[in-house]
Amino acid sequence: MELTTPALLFPAISLLMLAYTNRFIVLAQLIRDLYAKYKEHPDEVTKGQMYNLKKRICIIKNMQIFGALSFFFCVTCMFLLFFNLVILADIVFGISLLFLLISLGLLVYELQISVNALNIQLSDFE
Repeated sequence: MELTTPALLFPAISLLMLAYTNRFIVLAQLIRDLYAKYKEHPDEVTKGQMYNLKKRICIIKNMQIFGALSFFFCVTCMFLLFFNLVILADIVFGISLLFLLISLGLLVYELQISVNALNIQLSDFE
């Protein structure tokens, strides 16, 4: 493996982290709005939506953690390659890919929760 191999993940991980942050910001604003609505007029539907959003925020937090760990191990791999510790670099790069995979798996799970929430919201529309 060359030094440029783990460097190829830098733009991908950076864009992924940006997308995660954007999701987090949107959900945080939605929680603030729903919380204000709930304080004015408490009801079970809003409470259920807030529970769902709280769960999604927790998942996004974990997505960000695993994405950051992937980035960290990717950089560590580059340092190991720089010092010509190829076998150790291969192992660390594999760990980086594993963390990236976990992060992406959490993304799929969070998307499923999001779609289910929308389907519940639209169930009375049909």
